[in-house]
Amino acid sequence: MTTELLAPAGDRESLAAALRFGADAVYIGGETLQLRAKSAGFDREMIVEAVKQAHEAGKRLYVAMNSLAENEEIPLAREYARFLRDVGVDAVIVSDIGVLTAVRASAPDLELHLSTQASCMNYAAAQAWHDLGVKRIVLAREMSLDGIAQLRAKTPPSLELEAFVHGAMCMAYSGRCLISSYLSGRSGNRGECAQPCRWSYALMEEKRPGEYFPVEEENGRSFLLSSHDLNCVRILDRLKAAGVTSFKIEGRMKTAFYVASVTRAYRMALDGTDTVDNCAAELELVKHRPYSQGFYQGFVKERHFNSGTYSHGAVFVGNVLDWRDGVLKVRQRNHFRVGQVLEVLAPGRETVSFPVTDIVTEAGDHRDAAPHPNEVLYLPCPVRAEFGDFLRRRENVGT
Repeated sequence: MTTELLAPAGDRESLAAALRFGADAVYIGGETLQLRAKSAGFDREMIVEAVKQAHEAGKRLYVAMNSLAENEEIPLAREYARFLRDVGVDAVIVSDIGVLTAVRASAPDLELHLSTQASCMNYAAAQAWHDLGVKRIVLAREMSLDGIAQLRAKTPPSLELEAFVHGAMCMAYSGRCLISSYLSGRSGNRGECAQPCRWSYALMEEKRPGEYFPVEEENGRSFLLSSHDLNCVRILDRLKAAGVTSFKIEGRMKTAFYVASVTRAYRMALDGTDTVDNCAAELELVKHRPYSQGFYQGFVKERHFNSGTYSHGAVFVGNVLDWRDGVLKVRQRNHFRVGQVLEVLAPGRETVSFPVTDIVTEAGDHRDAAPHPNEVLYLPCPVRAEFGDFLRRRENVGT
């Protein structure tokens, strides 16, 4: 298989951004067994539209069915798998062996990918899953480059290997965690995680109730379970050499601007159309926690927990609707004003900046600022842009 860049989408806008900014395939969640909130899911009509949109662009569409199933959900999984097959979905992502069996029985020609939730990290397990009908393994997050290479060497070429290269990471083993269930009644294994690993914790001795002792001090708080975000843009060649052919970006709960920015950076890094240093610099501009390369280099030796603070170097300010005769038509999404410098984020090419010299409403009024979200505005702009491009403003922020 040729190298694949796999991007996430939690809604129509993110799907369009992923396809336009360089993804070879997109994964989404639907109404059944997806490991994300319902707000990040596609209903059946939307899935039909998504398949059409992806295939018209020459791309593939995968649907996640990767949460652990309860008894009453197995019949639902069978029916849902038949629907996904009939509408042309290219593969489903599963982790529960019961769901896998149900999908194979009801839609035997539907391609199966094994979720990272299944924690596959050795060649014997990979071969066993392949024997059960799995076409692709999404490798456990805890695998090293050496471990991946060993697994690749002892499995058939017909078994594809996929690995996460960017996005949030879970402190639990391949995402298996009960803390959220225990503390909030929201199961991380059912797509409802409250992210308690990002909360602040302290130590209390049983004979001294009410006396709290910090575990690790940082600005007066402790975040021992809050992991760094993954960023592998500098080791893509090593992942390729180890046998990975699908490079997966995390983020079905992320914005379309995030999906476009990250997909674009990895697309250009994989294609060699920009330097790795420039692509790495682009990834610093999106909202993220401190970065890490996870376990790929072996055991995580660096300090891997953080305060949970996000930082970003650019703010999304608008969607490009049209550009004609030096005038940009924009849907405003965040505040900007005359005198600021904006950048056009477009697929496959360097960002170009321009100064805001005037802001004109649809009624023809001139303004000094754009404070109203979703308002359509016109800006003088010498930089050519196209529908689907994004506007951003450089601004170092920590939240």
